[in-house]
Parts: sequence; C-alpha cells; structure tokens
Amino acid sequence: MVTKIQIPALGKPFKNNATFCVGSGRMGLALQKEFTDHLKVIQETIRFQYIRGHGLFCDDVGIYRENEIDVDIHPFYNFTYLDRIIDSYLENRIRPFLELGFMPEKLKTGEQSIFYWKGNVTPPESYEKWAKLIETTLNHLIDRYGREEVINWPIEVWNEPNISFWAGTMEEYFKLYDYSANAVKKVDPRIQVGGPVICGVETEKWLRSFFEHCVRNNSPLDFISRHCYTAAEPVRKGHYVYHKFQHPTYMIEELKQTRQIMADYPKIADMPLHITEFSSSYIPICPAHDTTFHAAYIARILSEAGEYADSYSYWTFSDVFEEADVPKSIFHGGFGLVALHSIKKPTFYSFEFFSRAGQELLYRDEHLIVTKDKGKYIIIGWNWDDMQSHKTMPDKSYALSLPTMGQQAILVKKVVGGANANPLQTWSNMGKPRNLNPEQKRILQASAEPLQSDTKLMEQDGFYKVHLEIPSNHLCLLEIFPVTDQTDTYLGFDRDGFFGLK
Repeated sequence: MVTKIQIPALGKPFKNNATFCVGSGRMGLALQKEFTDHLKVIQETIRFQYIRGHGLFCDDVGIYRENEIDVDIHPFYNFTYLDRIIDSYLENRIRPFLELGFMPEKLKTGEQSIFYWKGNVTPPESYEKWAKLIETTLNHLIDRYGREEVINWPIEVWNEPNISFWAGTMEEYFKLYDYSANAVKKVDPRIQVGGPVICGVETEKWLRSFFEHCVRNNSPLDFISRHCYTAAEPVRKGHYVYHKFQHPTYMIEELKQTRQIMADYPKIADMPLHITEFSSSYIPICPAHDTTFHAAYIARILSEAGEYADSYSYWTFSDVFEEADVPKSIFHGGFGLVALHSIKKPTFYSFEFFSRAGQELLYRDEHLIVTKDKGKYIIIGWNWDDMQSHKTMPDKSYALSLPTMGQQAILVKKVVGGANANPLQTWSNMGKPRNLNPEQKRILQASAEPLQSDTKLMEQDGFYKVHLEIPSNHLCLLEIFPVTDQTDTYLGFDRDGFFGLK
C-alpha cells in the first residue's frame, strides 16, 4: 500500500534537540586515545554541543586527596587529569554537562559500589567537605577556562539515586542535592543546576517528592533531569543480555507524563527537561545496540522527543566503555554509536541524519518526517521491526508531492539497512573475529558507510514527485535542493552520445 502525501508549502518549527548532548560512560575514559578518536569521528558530522558522563570525582580522575601532617588532615585537590579531559572536550568543540559523582575514596561512608570500575555510591562522611570539593573544582575550571565559558556548563547532582547508584535514602539524596546546588550557586549563581537524575523506578514518587522538597526549602533548581530506557526485563545468555522492547513511543509517553507532573508545580512547570541518558537497553552487552533495527527504532524517538524535552542524551557515543568489564570483541552489544576501531554503527546515522534535519517541519508520521531549511528539503524515513514477532514488517511506501522550488533539483539519498551501513553483518561474514587485523579493520570501516544514490527532479505541475520505499529495519535520508544546469556552457558536449550521460 502506497501512502500518497501532498506536502504543504508551510509548516511549523521542528523542535529537534537530537544533538544537544551525548553520553560518554565515565569521564576518566577520555584519557584513552581511542575514546578521543571516537569523539573526533562524531564531531566531524554530528557535532553534539555537550557531553555528559559519570565519575568526575572518582579516584581514576584523582581530584580529591587528603594528606596527614602532625595528626591534622589537609585536603588536596589535583586537577591534572581533569584538565586533560576538559581540554580534549573543548578541542573537539564539545562542552561538558557535568554530573557530580561518585564519592571519592577519602569521603566515602561505606563500600557499596557499582560497575567493573567500582564507583563508590555512598553518602559523604562530611557534607561540608563534599561542598568544598564542588566549589574548589568549579573555581579551578573558571580560572582555567574563563567564567563566561564555565557558566554555560549545566550541572546535575549525582546519578540515578532511586536505584543502586545511591546507597542512601531519598532524604539523604535531598540533603546531598541541597549542599551540592548551594555550592554551585556560591561559585556563580548563573551556573545551571538540576536533578533528580532518576531512572524509571518509582518515577512519580521521586519527582513529586523532589519537587516538593525544592519548593518547600527554596532549593536552587534550574532544570529537571531524568533517564529513559525502553527495554523490558533482561534475559542473560552467556556474554549477552537480551530484552523485549517497548514501542519507541513508550519513551515519548514517559516525557509527556513527566511534563504533566511538572505542570502541577508552578515554579517548575516551565523549566527545561533534560534526558541525560536514553536508549533502548540499559545494559552494555545487548546485541540490539549494534543492529540496523536499532537505527530505525531510535529514529522514531528522535522524530518527536523534542516536543517535550529540551535535550535527550544518547547513552553513549563510544564503545570505549567499561561498566560491564573491558569489551570482549569488536561487536559486543555496547552502547556506542561508534564501535572499536572507529567503526560507525547504524545508529550513528540516526543522529547524523537528524543533525541535518531542517528547522521547519512540514510533515510527520510514524515512519517519516519532511523538513525544510535554507531552500532545501530534508526527509528522514525509518521502518523498525525487532523480529520478535517472527513477522517481517512490510515495506513502507510513500508517493510524495513537494512544492517546487522553481527550478530543477537533485535528490540525494542515503540508505542504512540490509547490506548497507551494516558492519555487524560484515563482521559476521568474517567469522566474528574478536580482534581485527589491518585488512579486516579496513573492510569493516568501509562497510559502515551508507549507500548513496542521486536522481534528477523536474517540476511536474508545480511539484517534485518522489517515490520512497523503506524496507524493514532501514533508515534513509533524502535531501532535495535546487541546481542550476550549466550544461550549455560546455561547448560541443554530446548530450546523447556521451556514454548515456544526460
């Protein structure tokens, strides 16, 4: 069945925040060369504005130390590694979205930790020392990078305190939040601070309790942050975790519900909402992350999330990531948009394509958006099918009529899916090598590129006519822009005989 659509000449603003922020695992990973190699890859085309990760105060970054002299304890703040990390961000034209966590060894009150790298999640033994750590760190950043730069860096307090990332109670998190937020504002009241950075467990209870606490105590609060994942309960099989997935609009509904809860509090209703982590699975060994299915699935979320959230930070940009141990192979179900050896995964193109979307939204449905910007059309289409029903989704077929731009145009099409931009399939064809030799690396990097084609478009009764087929688990980008035909300036050019070139 072909869906026929006549695209209007005028639309509405497209609220597209796909490139506002991206996740990065823990900050200390930026000390690895391959991490910064991947950062360069994403910034060459997608150009995210902010990067957010865990572990600012973890001991691998090495900021907080204590020295004992004559039985007196003297805090020492070492910014050697933090400077290297922030320098690498700014050199790649991306700013930090800072997360205050986890607990330094010298401030911890217990041994509870998370991940392979053992981030300590206990409350501080001194909230005053914790606040001083925040103040000292921010003042150092201002001294190094300039106050007018640092005030643009949003800050959220901790990570997912409603689950195992926080060993204290809800009330203790609120205490941590108040000490942290007041420390931030003491450095400069213009720095934006927010929370409660929760994931999808007891969401309404935590949001309402946090909002009521902040309103009642006049706590500093500039934005709301939370996380969204769409996977159901995990099933572990050997080295991997599998899920059933909710419909991608599950996340859209979560955003709507969050906004509805915020609306009940006049001081909070219109604050920015930042989704500082989102994806399908919340586990970094889920094979879905590496697939063309995932590219189409995430595209559906990107097409509408901006209507409700001011940012939605994909978790994460790189497979240089160690929550579940060191990656065991080139493809291992990692979170990243970029696999090891700088191989772009299909979902990389979900973000690249939306980074190119126009500012004017002309049409949107479950599988397609049509946008316009600076005299050209940008169309993104997707068709996701997780195969769990064992029924392949039919192709999505469109016959589009777009108002002409008054002259001949070219349509440039890029396709992700099937054999195109599907390095996971190529890796499988190779026998799934755990470690790559140079030839395998070259082949996989080449296999990760979309199929590009182009065609000439001529005006037909005031419209450009475009037929689009989107097979199952495919993603595509179409760009239509006017061209000026200069063929007549080439004297002697044989239109009919030159190898069929028209």
